[in-house]
Amino acid sequence: MSPFSHIAVMGAGAWGTALAYTSHEAGRMVSVWARETEVADALSAGRGNPVYLPDIALPNFNASDDISILTGADAILAVVPAQFARKTFEAARPYIADRTPVLLCAKGIEQDTLTLMTDVLAETVPGAIPAVLSGPSFAADVARGLPTAVTLACEDEALGQALMTAIGRPTFRPYWSDDLIGAEVGGAVKNVLAIACGMVEGLALGKSAHAALIARGFAEMTRLGIAMGARQETLAGLSGLGDLVLTCSSPQSRNMSFGKALGESRSASDILSERKAVTEGAATAPALVALANQLDVDMPICSAVQTILSGAATVDDAMQVLLARPFKSER
Repeated sequence: MSPFSHIAVMGAGAWGTALAYTSHEAGRMVSVWARETEVADALSAGRGNPVYLPDIALPNFNASDDISILTGADAILAVVPAQFARKTFEAARPYIADRTPVLLCAKGIEQDTLTLMTDVLAETVPGAIPAVLSGPSFAADVARGLPTAVTLACEDEALGQALMTAIGRPTFRPYWSDDLIGAEVGGAVKNVLAIACGMVEGLALGKSAHAALIARGFAEMTRLGIAMGARQETLAGLSGLGDLVLTCSSPQSRNMSFGKALGESRSASDILSERKAVTEGAATAPALVALANQLDVDMPICSAVQTILSGAATVDDAMQVLLARPFKSER
């Protein structure tokens, strides 16, 4: 039996619900904290998640909108959006025992502090053991039991193996790494690049432009990751390149579909106002660009996305700036 028999999931959006499902199917007792009472009630009653993961049958879960439901969990999957993580972690702190592993599943950079989620966790729940779960994974695929592979990063390999056993299944395959920074950087940057890929799609610029943007975007991700202390092999793995390819290649991605709508001349505010779920790339872009500038890392594609989101440039203007860049070596 895994030492992590009781898994708590903090956040019941599509990804949190999918992770609750796969943990349940792995044989764990699962508790779910949902911000919305209607979601908690539906999950408890076995009606699935009609708000964030409709039309997918799920078992009933022990779910509540009271964050004290985290009490007694052997490990916690933190699946709240990055910009809400600090406030949520502060509220959860009294219910998280010291030395409890907290797997950070949100992908982003905090706007106010320009810090990764591991730093936010260390400041708010200092007794927790940080881990990162990230990789190419659509929530609906995981909830349907389709094959998926992700990175599970934590410093201690024995702990990583135990966590992989606790939540892994034949169709949900975590791979261990001790590079938390690499896993976090990949997840944060790919969301912003997916917006850019969506714009290429919306502008009908063709598959050649799409492929070039993924490749040059990966170069930006790598430059930032190395500057922050990540390893190149992590960025070239599931949580970096793997997640980048998935998120930049399907309108099922919230970030790519957002970018596609921008490329079709819709305004960012109108698109976001229609969405229930958070589009992480839109929230991460300003922090990512500010962090890159602070570290003197060249990220022209991500910077172009931010100029569009801030209203400083139109999609066409930003594209022309990118295309007018001088020819240079491929680095």
